[in-house]
Amino acid sequence: MERTVEVVPEAGLHARPASKFVQTVNQYDATVTVGRADDGEDGMVDANSMLAVTGLNVEHGESVRIVAEGEDASDALDALETVLTTPVDEGGEAS
Repeated sequence: MERTVEVVPEAGLHARPASKFVQTVNQYDATVTVGRADDGEDGMVDANSMLAVTGLNVEHGESVRIVAEGEDASDALDALETVLTTPVDEGGEAS
């Protein structure tokens, strides 16, 4: 299953939002990859790797494609969409 989501946090998919994203991935029994929506299969990276996720350099307002497979794929996609669509205030906490 897959989903395309626009990144809302001002920091994009860097620093705290990326950390929260990777932590969320690791809570589910699913194999998850992520990449820019327009980059196709070649741009997908392992979503449980902080280095790979931040290496995408996804900015605020860009769309990402999340692909999940496994027992918890649907729940993982729901949770990851929430992470990516929740604004983060300057103190780093979700608002």
